[in-house]
Amino acid sequence: MQSNPDEPQQHDTPPIAQTPAHVQPPLPPVQGQERLNLSQWAAAGLKAAVCLPAHIGRATPTPLQLFWLIAVSAAAQVGMARLEVPGDASFQLMGWLYPLCTAGFMLFLVWANLSSQRTPKAHASPVPAWFGLWSVAGLPMGAVGVLFTALAARDRLPDWLAGGTGLTWLVYSLMWVWLMLVAWRVTAAVSASRGAQTLVIIGILLIEAFASSQLDTRPWLADYADQEQPGASSEESLTLSQDVFEDQQALLAETLAAVTPRQGEHINVFGLVYAPYAQSVFVRESAMVAGVLKDRFGAQGHVVQLVNHPSVTDSIPWATNQNLRASLQVLARQMDREKDVLVVYLSSHGGSDFKLATQHPPLDVAELTPQMLRNMLDEVGVRNRVIAVSACFSGGWIAPLAGDGTLVMTAADATHTSYGCGSLSELTFFGRALFDEQLRQTYSFEDAFAAARPIIQQREIEGKKDDGFSNPQIAVGTGIRGVLAKLERELKLVH
Repeated sequence: MQSNPDEPQQHDTPPIAQTPAHVQPPLPPVQGQERLNLSQWAAAGLKAAVCLPAHIGRATPTPLQLFWLIAVSAAAQVGMARLEVPGDASFQLMGWLYPLCTAGFMLFLVWANLSSQRTPKAHASPVPAWFGLWSVAGLPMGAVGVLFTALAARDRLPDWLAGGTGLTWLVYSLMWVWLMLVAWRVTAAVSASRGAQTLVIIGILLIEAFASSQLDTRPWLADYADQEQPGASSEESLTLSQDVFEDQQALLAETLAAVTPRQGEHINVFGLVYAPYAQSVFVRESAMVAGVLKDRFGAQGHVVQLVNHPSVTDSIPWATNQNLRASLQVLARQMDREKDVLVVYLSSHGGSDFKLATQHPPLDVAELTPQMLRNMLDEVGVRNRVIAVSACFSGGWIAPLAGDGTLVMTAADATHTSYGCGSLSELTFFGRALFDEQLRQTYSFEDAFAAARPIIQQREIEGKKDDGFSNPQIAVGTGIRGVLAKLERELKLVH
């Protein structure tokens, strides 16, 4: 049958379904917003760590990826930090969490500078991407910092790096330059804006500078009770017997009889080194100071050592108050009390009550106070005195000992501890910097102290001293300054 051309034709094609007006079709994926797996995120962060471009496009880590990046990085940092503390140590949760407050400031800094960008190429989620990269990128820098600190804590830093020289500051300056470059690479990975990159870098430098100076905490603290007690396994024990007492009396008499009279018309230096706490570090420091006085200041035959430690019981008299008074009396008789200089070096633990810790069990030894030492010195009538106290809270010794003819130097102020007095330490920070390093280069006690002070501060920072700078102190009487200046001139002529 033929169709009628006037009738509408029937077709087999179904009608097109209409989309309701209130339903929006899905948006096409953003071009270039690819996904990276966890290893790719870690690789990108490590590239930024070595100052290479971290190409992540517009990728954003998933919440789970960001968690693992942060968790693994934090675990690595805690593990590396353990190397900073020699010997036994305990984990301090707050010491780890407290410095993390800087992360909040950094995230706000990034959000404030990068999230407002609306260019076509702007990263959609710059904050999590930046934080993921930054968590990984900081690991190599942290490893280098831990290496320096670990070597410093074990007194194994090379002399050119540990001595506060220009090379030392060059290395630390390069560390800050490295930080700036890493911050630039991480920020450039999520933003092409030079202005935003600059602001982020400046902000990070300020935050890190604040953290390094004000948040000096660490996740691991040394177990000082195990390291410093004379009864610890690392220290010998004293055995008392009648023979020991008799031998000590004879040893003191021989030591004092060996003190020779002053010689010549020049200023003579006499010395007394007193280490009453039975711990190896004070034995080593006593020998070092005595050696410097003999070798640098011409005090051969003029130095008396008094030390408490089982290892030297048969060679050095005990450090007791009675032996200290007897030694000062003999030294004063052999010197010109108006012209010569007496150097007294005290090395021990110190308390906030300003008493010098004195232990030599089972021998019972009374503690020494600054007023007791002042009375002994006044009794023997020595005019020119140089006194150095290497102990915690030793700043409390300055007022009782200071005077017109006295120079007093202390390892700390009256409210802070000093550092480097554990059994694993070779020397205290104060004794090492002042006598073993600076006084081998100069004859001026004031110049040596001025040079040693920043070195001590830097080493305490490297060693993560967590109760603030020890803040060594010095007081110089008007009368002794001229005497020491003359001594310095005479020693330079001789050497």
